[in-house]
Amino acid sequence: MKVSESWLREWVNPAITTDELAAQITMAGLEVDAVDPVAGEFTGVVVGEIVSVEQHPDADKLRVCKVAGEGDELRQVVCGAPNAREGIKVPFATVGAKLPGDFKIKKAKLRGVESFGMLCAQTELEAGDDDDGLWELPVDAPTGTDLREYLGLNDQIIEVDLTPNRSDCLSIKGIAREVGVLNRLSVNEPEIVPVKPVNDETRPVTLSAPEGCSRYVGRVVRNIDISRPSPLWLQEKLRRAGLRSVDAVVDVTNYVLLELGQPMHAFDLAKLSGGIDVRLAEAGEKLVLLDDQEVTLTEGTLVIADQDKPLAMAGIMGGRDSAVGPETRDIFLESAFFNPVAIAGKARSYGLHTDSSHRFERGVDYQLQEQAMERATELLLSVVGGEPGPLVKAWDEYHLPGDRTVSLRRERVTSGLGLELPDEDVEAILTGLGLTLTEQTDAGWTFAVPSYRFDLAIEADLLEELARIYGYNRLPTRSLAAAMSVPARPEGRLSLERIRRELVARDYQETITYSFIEPKLSRQFAPDIEPVALRNPISADMAVMRPTLLPGLVSTLQHNLNRQQERVRLFESGQRFVPGADGKLRQEPMLAGLIYGSRQPEGWANAKEPVDFYDLKGDLEAVLALTGAGDEFRMAPGAHPALHPGQSAAIYRGETQVGVIGTLHPQLQRGLDIPGAVFVFELALSALKSARKPAFEPLSRFPSVRRDLALLVDRGVAAQSLFDCVKSHAGEQLRDLKVFDVYVGKGIDPHRKSVALGLTFQDASRTLNEEEINASVERVVERLKEEFCATLR
Repeated sequence: MKVSESWLREWVNPAITTDELAAQITMAGLEVDAVDPVAGEFTGVVVGEIVSVEQHPDADKLRVCKVAGEGDELRQVVCGAPNAREGIKVPFATVGAKLPGDFKIKKAKLRGVESFGMLCAQTELEAGDDDDGLWELPVDAPTGTDLREYLGLNDQIIEVDLTPNRSDCLSIKGIAREVGVLNRLSVNEPEIVPVKPVNDETRPVTLSAPEGCSRYVGRVVRNIDISRPSPLWLQEKLRRAGLRSVDAVVDVTNYVLLELGQPMHAFDLAKLSGGIDVRLAEAGEKLVLLDDQEVTLTEGTLVIADQDKPLAMAGIMGGRDSAVGPETRDIFLESAFFNPVAIAGKARSYGLHTDSSHRFERGVDYQLQEQAMERATELLLSVVGGEPGPLVKAWDEYHLPGDRTVSLRRERVTSGLGLELPDEDVEAILTGLGLTLTEQTDAGWTFAVPSYRFDLAIEADLLEELARIYGYNRLPTRSLAAAMSVPARPEGRLSLERIRRELVARDYQETITYSFIEPKLSRQFAPDIEPVALRNPISADMAVMRPTLLPGLVSTLQHNLNRQQERVRLFESGQRFVPGADGKLRQEPMLAGLIYGSRQPEGWANAKEPVDFYDLKGDLEAVLALTGAGDEFRMAPGAHPALHPGQSAAIYRGETQVGVIGTLHPQLQRGLDIPGAVFVFELALSALKSARKPAFEPLSRFPSVRRDLALLVDRGVAAQSLFDCVKSHAGEQLRDLKVFDVYVGKGIDPHRKSVALGLTFQDASRTLNEEEINASVERVVERLKEEFCATLR
């Protein structure tokens, strides 16, 4: 929200500078994003009046103007603005004036005609966005007056970024209330006197949807003169808040919105049929909005309607067909309270966001409607005249928010803030914020919560109010003291932090990606899983919950490749979301990793070899080994829709599949515009949490014996199958088993391969003899022959 400092100081004027005021507001929890001047730095600009206009003799688009404003003489100024005409008053930069950007005005010749000064647009003075022509000032602007002084441009715009719970500060009144209590000053609210009706005309109001609109106030105003412009002070206050002047009726409703925080709307009375009905839209009803956009209303949308048609989307935007226009003579003003739940999300569902919806979604004071109506009527009558009728009021007590009280204990103030706050300070702060003290006891206080503070409900809320108004920076700093014990850390569980450290040590970087992904990515990486769709997604690219972590890692890889990072190693731990067999959503913690590019970082001593499947497999096996039960895990050929059919494997712990590993599918890789092979893994974290407790085993003092076997087997035989067979029949003395060579080619049947196994035997209590070792090797060879038709080379 943009707040004019001068307007704010009309309400409350502490003796502090602009910077101190901004810092004070920020420290109170209302963060100030920016403080900007309302206009650029300029001097020598006065209110000028164009006395006459003639066409330039040598330029079709230039005019020669005679301008009053500098002394008693008229000055000749050459101007190209399309709206330069006799009788208007505009900013006149005299010779010697300095404009924003350190631009100095000098005497000049334009196409042979002398020019003594410059007539200015808003943008040239950095005082607005209108650059269609000269900035036209009111006709009663005093000619020759310094423009900065006349418009009060020595002012600052304070832009406040409010959190959604502080809707009470979406107005000058709300900000002034905060500044007042921060500086222990009273707030000078304008006196709002009820307007006396001069006729009896009303329109009946029906609340057909009281759960959405529980209070509605309306008034008929006859015989207004909408041709009268809004006064300069009103236009300037709107401009400094970021709103442009439209006409007096719209300007007044916008002014009340900014001043009090109550959105209002005006209908052309001649375009209404019968009374007003606040109801839910019927399916298929259409409404053309003020921005000329036609929308098809959905059931559940709250609308303001007459007896024939919808007139406006309640709390969001009015309709074009009932809008006030140049021909309007009679209007119907409305001021209502809409339940935030009824408005929340509705504007966005239609692709809209308005000042009204912004406030109603967060909550508007449900006792403000009559006051806002009287304020708007008073301003309208002073600008466009008119004959007001009596107020029409409709409300539903059952659906209005109820009165609330909150109790605060003295001991809670002391323990929560860390200091003893005097009773008078507690009461001054909370009553200054609008709370009413209803009861005081030795234990504490009970306060009635004002109707504009939807965020105050429990004792902790009042404690927070005391802390921020007293000053967070003034609260004492103390070290926490508590009786604590070190929790037991089971040795049979592997922590996620230990897994992270292992991967980081192996040159991986952790990434955290969104749990929401694009539906297309979900279909590419997990076509067999129906993703969970979001009802109100942030964007189309984040419309479903991820069924796998791989899309986030691959998207992060793309991001890095687009920034010339050619070696990428990533991992992520997080939830995946999949539908369960019972129809409920299952959230499964997963661990995923990705490698791409060269095996080693670039350097003179490192060969530029690309990573392959076995690099990732080795890293993953190092993680699995952290469980102390690496022998329980195995990898077997498997299929996954996102992985290369011949370069993917399933990861098992025992007989349960817990993950996958492999190369990204070439078609998917090309579709994502990734130039090289990508290797990924993903497995359930639950498979890693259970670890084997470490146990000491004495080292053998006796020598080990190694036997090597070179076996010829079919190419389709997996090394794991050979391992399982050897371990089952080699005996208890087998201490180590490894593959140290694989050969295919010349001298070997093309359908077979040579696999060389190294078997290491050792006993803890004695030296093994040759007969025992030979017997073990013979058993192994025999079983290999039976199970795999293996032969020794």
